[in-house]
Amino acid sequence: MTTPAPAALHPARIHPSAIVEDSARLGMNVEIGPFCHVGPKVTLGDNVQLLSHVVIQGCTTIGDGSVVFPNAVLGCAPQNIHYKGEDTELIIGHSCTIREGVTMHPGMPDFGGKTTVGNNSMFLAYSHVAHDCHVGDNVILSNNVMLAGHVTIGDRVIMGGGAAVHQFVRIGHHAFIGGLAAVNNDVIPYGMLNGNPGILMGLNIIGMQRSGFDKTAIHAVRRAFKAIFNPATPIRENIARVREQPDNNAAVADIIAFIDAESERALSSPARGQRG
Repeated sequence: MTTPAPAALHPARIHPSAIVEDSARLGMNVEIGPFCHVGPKVTLGDNVQLLSHVVIQGCTTIGDGSVVFPNAVLGCAPQNIHYKGEDTELIIGHSCTIREGVTMHPGMPDFGGKTTVGNNSMFLAYSHVAHDCHVGDNVILSNNVMLAGHVTIGDRVIMGGGAAVHQFVRIGHHAFIGGLAAVNNDVIPYGMLNGNPGILMGLNIIGMQRSGFDKTAIHAVRRAFKAIFNPATPIRENIARVREQPDNNAAVADIIAFIDAESERALSSPARGQRG
C-alpha cells in the first residue's frame, strides 16, 4: 500500500475585506476571512484559520493549525495601568481552538514579558487570558472563564463556565474547576474544586481515568489526598509523613512537589478557611 502524499501547501488566502499589515509573517495555507485585522508584528503558522472579524495585534504568534473564530481579540495591550507600550509577547501553540469573543493579552515587561498558551487547547466563547498567564497543553476553558494576570494552568485542566481565577494562582495539571467557581488559592494536581469561595471537593478521578491512570495509581493518589488533608494535623506535617510512604507513585510526587513549590497564594483545601 502506498502512503498518501501530504496535502499541498499554498500561499495564504486573504479575503479582500481583511487588513494584513505588510510586515506580518504568514505561514502556508493560512486563511484570513472577512474583516480581520492582522498587525505588523504578528506571526501565523501554517494552516492557521481566522474565520472573520478577528483582531490580532502586538507581538503575537499563533502555532500551526489553530483556528480563531469571529470577534476574538488577541495580543492587544494588557489591561494594566503600568503598561507603557513595550513589545511584549503572546505565544499561542499549535492546534488550538479559540472561539467567539475570546481575549488574550501579552505579558508585562517586569514579569518576563510573555503570556504563553500550550498546544491542543480550547478556549470557548468570551473566555479571557490576562497578561503573564501560562496555560499548558490540552486545556479547556469553558465559556466566560476569566484568568487574572500571572495565573499558571497545568496540562489537561478543565474549567467550567464562568469560573474566575485570582491573580498569581496556580492550578495543577489534570485538575477540574467547576462552573462559577471562585479560585482564590492554588489547586493541587488532580484536584477538583467547586464553589465560591472555592473548596477542594476531592480528586478528578474521571480525568485521571481518561488520561490512562490505572486503579493502583489512582488508589495511591486517593490515600495521599486523605493523608495530606487530614484535618487533625497541619498540612505541612501531613506532607512530611506522606513523603515517607513506600507506595508513592509519580502522581503523588507531583502533588507533593506542587505543595512544596513557592507560591504567592495559599493552598485550596477541603475545609473552608483551612490554609496550607
